[in-house]
Amino acid sequence: MSYLLKTRKEREPPLQEHAASEEQAKINKVRELLGELPTEMPGFLSDATIRRFLHAKNWSVVQATKTLKEAVKWRRQYKPEKICWEDIAEPENEVQRAYITDYLDKNGRTVLVARPSVKSLTSVKEQIKQLVYNLENLTMSSENAPENVVWVIDFQGWTLSSTPLAMSRQSLDIIQNYYPGLVAVIILCNPPKIFESFWKILSYFVEPEMKEKVRFVYSNNSESLRTMTDMFDPDKLESAFGGQNTWGIDIVEYSERMRRRDQVRKALRNANENAYST
Repeated sequence: MSYLLKTRKEREPPLQEHAASEEQAKINKVRELLGELPTEMPGFLSDATIRRFLHAKNWSVVQATKTLKEAVKWRRQYKPEKICWEDIAEPENEVQRAYITDYLDKNGRTVLVARPSVKSLTSVKEQIKQLVYNLENLTMSSENAPENVVWVIDFQGWTLSSTPLAMSRQSLDIIQNYYPGLVAVIILCNPPKIFESFWKILSYFVEPEMKEKVRFVYSNNSESLRTMTDMFDPDKLESAFGGQNTWGIDIVEYSERMRRRDQVRKALRNANENAYST
């Protein structure tokens, strides 16, 4: 459990000067193997992104390069960096299904809350777009260090029809293939008994490293509740997860916050592009 409560920097010993040099050397090697791609996508292929992919691939230059090339191919077609808040359909309802909280966990990690039992009013295509939009925003949290996101999923009211397997697999593929090294912990809160069968099937498509990050938490279990209160400030944590927060989401405030994040994303992208061009 102590592993969950620590940031990546706390879990790993501080980089010595030679280790930091070796890390940068691997980043440079990946950049070299990518050829002209960094020129095409300097905003995406920053040192921070390459480091995150290397971290996810156990610092294998070959595997990180291969995965990055696949991600570049996907980004050419999907253009996730172009998605902004105004592109999210039915935002008032969809935000109830998935949102980035205005608080961090006790180790300063960004928190994404998902409520799959809330029925979506949009198509699967639009739901995937919202997922990608959130993931693009969450990459800002991992600019300085990988694995800086805590994903909390509320299963209250969940049924097999809440998250069709095909959509779950598509979402999982996007997270694992195009945003690796982003999530530190995935907390499944109060999954019903029937979820066990669903999980047995879905887990076949979950990479071992990702599977290790999954934790099941139940509100009727004192140890589970202690896990949540150890990780989060109870005054900020939603009541569904054992906290005291009953405020809910203010769509006006959330919309303003996400528009500000869009501006930050654009500024970061421009900064990376300018840094590469110079």
